[in-house]
Amino acid sequence: MENEWDIVADSLSRITVFSNANNEPVTISGSADDLKCIGMGTDAAVFQSLNAPAFAFKKYAKEKAAKVKVEANVYQLLEESPFFSTCFASYEDYLVLSYEEGKTLFDCILQGIHIPKQVINDVEDAREYVRTKGLNPRDIHLKNILLQNGRAKILDVSEYVLPGNDFRWEHLKKGYEQHYHLIDSNSVPFWLVETIRKWYNQRNKYFSSYEEFMKVVLKFLYKK
Repeated sequence: MENEWDIVADSLSRITVFSNANNEPVTISGSADDLKCIGMGTDAAVFQSLNAPAFAFKKYAKEKAAKVKVEANVYQLLEESPFFSTCFASYEDYLVLSYEEGKTLFDCILQGIHIPKQVINDVEDAREYVRTKGLNPRDIHLKNILLQNGRAKILDVSEYVLPGNDFRWEHLKKGYEQHYHLIDSNSVPFWLVETIRKWYNQRNKYFSSYEEFMKVVLKFLYKK
């Protein structure tokens, strides 16, 4: 018996995803008329099909394909939750997920869309829920959180099996609480957001603490 999403398999086979060095987003090669890319991360790209719009297809770079099983298992452990997508199936190099409406918090900042405090509270609740399932909520950042009807929906759970705290969410939450009022509902240029993102990803190399990193960022912003 065929599944609704099986009609997309041929189109997905025409797409190749390549990972890049230095934690940069993946590169996509090939095309299919019915597919549009709706997201790119450092390991995978996400597509929606005109022929099966209720689903999102997360296709991993070939050298990262082992993460497909890992992420599928995480979704299985998370079970049904309002905080996360639903995983319907997994294949050799891609997952079939529920398509989720909304804009990422990254896009909200670019477009000047207000991010309500409820989103922060939802992520806190989601992280607590993840821990009750024996998993480790990490790699939560602006591009992994959707604003959906005033609430948070978290994307990409692939790192929840890894140990340790990357502090990305703690820093994001602190930044929201202390500095978000400076940009609330104002669109921020892409080049500026990208510059700060790259600085943050290299913060351990150039800054002794998150506080020192923020001092440099604020000094840079006030010069603009």
